[in-house]
Amino acid sequence: MKVTRLLALQALLAVVCTSVMSMAQAEEPSFKLTTGLLMLKAAEDPSARAWDVNLRHTSSYGNVWVGYFRQADPDPVVDTTQVRVGWDNTYAVGTWRVTPSLQAAWGGFWGGSLNVERGEAWYAGAGIGRTNLSPYVNLNFDPNDALMASGGYRWNAHESLGVQWVRDNRENPDQRHLHLVYRRGLSEHERLTLDLLSKAGTITFNSGETQYIHKLGLAVTYDWHQHFVRFAYDPNVNFSTQDMLRVSVGTRF
Repeated sequence: MKVTRLLALQALLAVVCTSVMSMAQAEEPSFKLTTGLLMLKAAEDPSARAWDVNLRHTSSYGNVWVGYFRQADPDPVVDTTQVRVGWDNTYAVGTWRVTPSLQAAWGGFWGGSLNVERGEAWYAGAGIGRTNLSPYVNLNFDPNDALMASGGYRWNAHESLGVQWVRDNRENPDQRHLHLVYRRGLSEHERLTLDLLSKAGTITFNSGETQYIHKLGLAVTYDWHQHFVRFAYDPNVNFSTQDMLRVSVGTRF
């Protein structure tokens, strides 16, 4: 799908949601609309493109989101369409912050995660994720059935440096991601986020041959008051043979 059609769809969703908000009598809710274009390339496969639209609503009940993914291809095995929904929230339990999440998608997929974190300036956390292993378009890109650990330092509300380790602990226990994430506010309404990814694990080619990889990826996000843009490169995305370049634009309203 052409980028112009993606932007038109995003604009249409924004108009619809804004109309719904204007009809509500309660406190104005918070929405985040993201459109992403994914460009995939592998030496043994032809290039492919996919796109995703995601709408998130934040309230006192947490974050609720719905997403639509589409990768068109003449091959019915590769042709993919999936609608996804999810929810997450963070609760204070004593000195701990507890974050549960739930996800579901067309095709019978369901999954969830649970993370706990403690600390203010210095912080540390751990978590676990589980799914029913049904087909799922993983746009989180980290392993879903996994153990997680995190930690870092927050200088203030506008600057932080964190590390997150994610390791598959179910079907592919040698697959793991290590993120180094730096966030810094550049002005009152602008922020830069850098996410350096180190990934290691086994991938399988069409021939059945396997290879252990160790690759680096990078995501760069720039936020304005209402809008943001993200560029990301992920080699062997989701531990496939494809390298991915992702461009996302979004708005908050």
